Amino acid sequence: MERWPALELASTIRHDGEGGVADDLATVPGTTRWIQEQGELLAGLVPTGGVAADESLRLEIVGLRQAVRSLFAWAVSPAPPSRADAHRLMTVDRALAHLNRCAARDTVAPQLDWPADGVPSARWVSAEKDPYVRLVAGLARAAIDFLSGPQRARLCACTAPRCVRYFVKSHGRQEWCKPSCGNRARAARHYRRHRTAAEPGTAPPE
Repeated sequence: MERWPALELASTIRHDGEGGVADDLATVPGTTRWIQEQGELLAGLVPTGGVAADESLRLEIVGLRQAVRSLFAWAVSPAPPSRADAHRLMTVDRALAHLNRCAARDTVAPQLDWPADGVPSARWVSAEKDPYVRLVAGLARAAIDFLSGPQRARLCACTAPRCVRYFVKSHGRQEWCKPSCGNRARAARHYRRHRTAAEPGTAPPE
């Protein structure tokens, strides 16, 4: 299953399994844990295995996440956004400005590699020494790549009860981010249908 850094960042706000919302970036240790868990995905951005967050980095990543989730909400419109933060989204202009400002903090340049017995390949190289700057800028660039790529058109907010995730559709009719959400949504739909049918004078739902 394909993963994107931008979607992983947005998904640090998630359903906590008890009817509420959990934030994986709520604490410095939680932020460090999330960074290290993304090691393989973020390997081209910064050596994440050695990055331990402090409060300053945590706040920077949280601010970037708010911009990304605000732009995700715009991307899925006119469908409703995730319920987790629909009431406190940045304006589009502010979110764009914040995202672009984060990306611009690290100047990178393409470098061509061409082994004698292989094919040429390109990679982006940073001269930035501060791993915090590289990480935030790399996450911002990854979000720009995501939102300017074909997957943006397949981005959706899961409509299952209590779920607050965004996901990328793997097929055109997909409504939920994972099978358990689909089961929960169908159960809720079944309950509403039978409750409505049991109420006198109420027409059954179509």
